[in-house]
Amino acid sequence: MSQKMSNARIRGRGLVILGILLIASNLRSPIAGMGPVIDWITQDLGLTAAQAGMLTTLPLLAFAFCSPVASVLARRVGLELSLMLALIAILCGVLVRSQGSTPLLFAGTALIGVGIAIGNVLLPSLLKRDFPTHLPTLTALYVLLMGIGSTLVASVAIPLASWAEHMGFTLLPNWGVSLASVLLLVLLAMVVWLPQVRRHSAPTKDTAVLDSHSYLWRTAAAWQVTLFLGINSFVMYILIAWLPSVLIDKGYSEQQAGFLHGLLQLATAIPALALIPLMAKFKDKRWLGGSMAVLTFVGIGGLMLWPQYAVLWILMFGFSCGGGFILGLSFVGIRTHDAQQAAALSGMAQCMGYLLAATGPILFGLLHSVTGSWDASLAMCVLLCLVWGAIATKAGVPYLIDRRGHAHPVAIHAHETPEQELIRLRAEVEKLKAQLAAQAQAQAQAQAEAERDMDAASLVEQSAS
Repeated sequence: MSQKMSNARIRGRGLVILGILLIASNLRSPIAGMGPVIDWITQDLGLTAAQAGMLTTLPLLAFAFCSPVASVLARRVGLELSLMLALIAILCGVLVRSQGSTPLLFAGTALIGVGIAIGNVLLPSLLKRDFPTHLPTLTALYVLLMGIGSTLVASVAIPLASWAEHMGFTLLPNWGVSLASVLLLVLLAMVVWLPQVRRHSAPTKDTAVLDSHSYLWRTAAAWQVTLFLGINSFVMYILIAWLPSVLIDKGYSEQQAGFLHGLLQLATAIPALALIPLMAKFKDKRWLGGSMAVLTFVGIGGLMLWPQYAVLWILMFGFSCGGGFILGLSFVGIRTHDAQQAAALSGMAQCMGYLLAATGPILFGLLHSVTGSWDASLAMCVLLCLVWGAIATKAGVPYLIDRRGHAHPVAIHAHETPEQELIRLRAEVEKLKAQLAAQAQAQAQAQAEAERDMDAASLVEQSAS
């Protein structure tokens, strides 16, 4: 009997992990599929360059403004249902933007951004709650699926649009057929995730009034994680938006630039395989974070000076940007002590990170317009990598943030198993809670004594008068 229960539990956890990975495959692919057919869309709808650029910036703005709302949604309806709602938003957004109308294109893109924002924020929180001893490994795996999903969708975008044109498809525009192809991934994720929603118990009565963790916005340790993710996203989305234009200016053909842009998407997925053993082995991740900044520095600098080796440089900064994203998400888990706090920190980091990232493509293009050269824009990214490296030396330190916004260093034991580390960290959290409770009690006693002294002094004055 116990063996059957154990097997059922393993199958259940396996289904949860599969659902998480399939959700992750939808968190970048709807955006990645837009780039290859942007020229088709621009010509068909008569968009200006500024309007076409907004199709890249709009999802990032949705990420920024909707990320803080995700943790509130999770507190009210639960993580499982919130993630299903995220998939429904992506599904509706994909359907709307594929119809061939300019207003629907922008409305659907914004709705997709809302769904992706919720998923981006809540997946780290779900991993923190259900798989605390495997957090780095599963974080790396779901980022790998994000890269694989985006590479797959981007690689079939042009062939699908060409196929629709060849077949004389009229229900949707050719580019709309291409954009709608991501529906297969979304529907598959919804089917696999549905049992989690059905088995999800109702939130407890106090869920809706849980602490919003607003103290995180006043905490240096939270801002270190936020800036690490923010600069990473700033550089990555610049490269996603402008790399083909830079390569064409450096002498590559449009076909070559398109291939190398696809290579960038694939390179961002590679770190998920390479970093899994390293993240599980090294508890102090400062050198890992710093190495991502160094690789990006070298890659972008190399593209400026020796563009003939673009394949090498793209693999280098694609790997480092993808790795930086994985590390940033793992820092959220390292610095928080429960799923609610992890969701709040993830929301804060991704809100500010994507708000910063939304300005990146605009600033990059503006510098090119002013100087007439892409090198000035690339130099801005190179200099920013130095700041990113400095922040990595702070963000990678294992701190635990308490509910007063104080960061407490966590001891590192290199030879601990994940289970032993979790037991020790839980004991440290309980010890910290006890210390805080004792401090609060002492403050309350001191305040009560002060009030008694004031009452006594008042009685003496009254009797004297």
